[in-house]
Amino acid sequence: MKPALELKVSQQLKMTPQLRQAIHLLQLSRLELDQEIRETLEENPLLEEVTPGNEDEFETEADSEPLSSMEVEDRTSEPERASEDQGTAESVDTDWDAGVAPDSPGLSGSGEEDELPGIEARNSAPETLGDHLLWQIHMAPLSPGDRAIAEALVSGISDEGYQTATLAEVAETLGVPEEDVHAVHVWVMHLDPVGVGARDLAECLGAQLDLLEQDTPGLDTARAVVAHHLEDLGKHDLKGIRKALGVGEEELDRAVDLIRTLNPRPGSVMGGQTAPTVLPDVLVYHRGDRWQVELNAEAIPRLRINAAYSDLVRGTAADQEARKYVRDHLQQARWFIKSLASRNETLLKVATAIVERQQSFLENGPTAMRPMVLRDIAEAVDLHESTVSRVTTQKYMHTPQGVFELKYFFSSQLGTSDGEGVSATAIRAMIQRLVDEEEPGKPYSDAKLAEILEEQGFQVARRTVVKYRKALGIPSSSQRRRMTRR
Repeated sequence: MKPALELKVSQQLKMTPQLRQAIHLLQLSRLELDQEIRETLEENPLLEEVTPGNEDEFETEADSEPLSSMEVEDRTSEPERASEDQGTAESVDTDWDAGVAPDSPGLSGSGEEDELPGIEARNSAPETLGDHLLWQIHMAPLSPGDRAIAEALVSGISDEGYQTATLAEVAETLGVPEEDVHAVHVWVMHLDPVGVGARDLAECLGAQLDLLEQDTPGLDTARAVVAHHLEDLGKHDLKGIRKALGVGEEELDRAVDLIRTLNPRPGSVMGGQTAPTVLPDVLVYHRGDRWQVELNAEAIPRLRINAAYSDLVRGTAADQEARKYVRDHLQQARWFIKSLASRNETLLKVATAIVERQQSFLENGPTAMRPMVLRDIAEAVDLHESTVSRVTTQKYMHTPQGVFELKYFFSSQLGTSDGEGVSATAIRAMIQRLVDEEEPGKPYSDAKLAEILEEQGFQVARRTVVKYRKALGIPSSSQRRRMTRR
């Protein structure tokens, strides 16, 4: 072979600093983004925050003013609005009218503050673990006696989530049979967070394993380990556990990996402290015959270029090193502002596409949720599915139905008798409603719930009902019967 020169033409995609920064900002939650902005403000003197006292001569570095709000035309008919059981919504036409931000590089209100939801309406997060549990208890269809037992049990739960009083003590204090306290105790352990109120670690982990699907790899072995061999597991005596249970190394490894995913301190999620306020990134409300979707101006600080420093670049200062420093940081500041504006525009477009498809949910609640996957939104806004996944993670939307993470609106599709699809979220809401409305002394079995849903046109298998019931923290029919027995 002889050495030779060869000319080739090829295309290559390289990740520029600007693109890398835009992707980084896109996946941050509001709190993480706030921290990122604070750190950038400290590192770059050419960036400054716009405050009520320095709004004059606001300078926008973006090529054009980004979107701050969008509208979706409400095509829901009056009968559909009145229906509380609507499972699907008709296709709607949209009017993508874009509002222009009057003074912000990435955020703005609509100017009609009297129609926006107040901060009290947005802050629905419970303050403490006890408050969170009591809220769930008060929402459940319990008899007065069972509610008193549940409240007594919650009062004895530590910050880590464990029951400090014995069931016998609770029964003696309230003057009720211990078996009634036991039934309510099982129900409390399946509230959110699952495992809370357990008397020991084995009971806590066992309650969490109860919520997993029966075909989960290693589930049966994990239950046996949790029930009888936690001490051996703590000593890493895997050989002894395998011998006692008669399982192979691979099976035990699956079980151990499953146990590691559980939370041994369910109360640590809140720790008895005030829960952080969920400040929504997007606000959705009804105005006239349209749904208004806009970014929350309170969620992200407004930024601008510091004019005093930027003038140095155009000046005739003798210190060239200082001018280079200012020029470099000026470019970085402009990139950051543009990346922030791009993030907010993408978030707004994705949120608007979600509202367009879930108008029935906004009108009628969870039972009217339509099936929707990432691909549906990705095609609507011309983005990749991974981008939609990033922008919907840890981003929250305030709606007339409450505050929800954008991920909440995505769910798989289940079949119906008429060939249309219904979302898994809607099925879960229907199961919750059926349980709430059942006769206390005659609770529905899982098979009966599946039968009722089938009569209503929803093809749901019994095992799916079991899965959704456990995910909702609803005990079995036998446990519900014991809880309501008096």
